[in-house]
Amino acid sequence: MTVFKIPVSVLVVLYSPDADVLLLERADHPGFWQSVTGSLDDEKEPLVDAACREVFEETGLAIASTDMEDWGFSQNYEIFAHWRHRYAPGVTENTEHVFSSRISRASAVRLSAREHLRWKWLGLEDAAEACFSWTNAKAIRELGRRQFSS
Repeated sequence: MTVFKIPVSVLVVLYSPDADVLLLERADHPGFWQSVTGSLDDEKEPLVDAACREVFEETGLAIASTDMEDWGFSQNYEIFAHWRHRYAPGVTENTEHVFSSRISRASAVRLSAREHLRWKWLGLEDAAEACFSWTNAKAIRELGRRQFSS
C-alpha cells in the first residue's frame, strides 16, 4: 500500500537573538536552501507538534511547544512537479503553516543526513535571498518585521 504525503505542512524559521536565520541545504537537491519544513505525519497531528517534530528530525534540536511561535498564518503553493509523486494522484497544492523559534547560534545542530547536507547561519535578507522557496523567503522577511523592526 502506497502512503502519500499529506498536503499540509509546517515551515519553521529558526533564528538567533541577533537576527540570523538557520538554513539547511537539501540532500535531494544540492544548492536548495531552506528553513525546517515538513508535512503532517497524520491528519490529526497538531500543527505545533509537527513543527517541534520536524525541527528535531531535521536538526536534532528539541524545542518545546511553548518555545514555538505559531504565527496563525498559512500559505498555499503549487507543489513542484518533481515532488508531486509523493502525494496522492491529482494533489497539486500544499498548505504551509508558519512557525518560528529563537535559538542560540551555539545550538548543537545535528543534521539528518537523509534530508540535508549542510547548514549555515545568514542574516535576514541574505537568508531570504538564499531560499529556493518563495514562501520561505516571504516568512523570513516577515520575521524581520515581526521581531526586529523598531
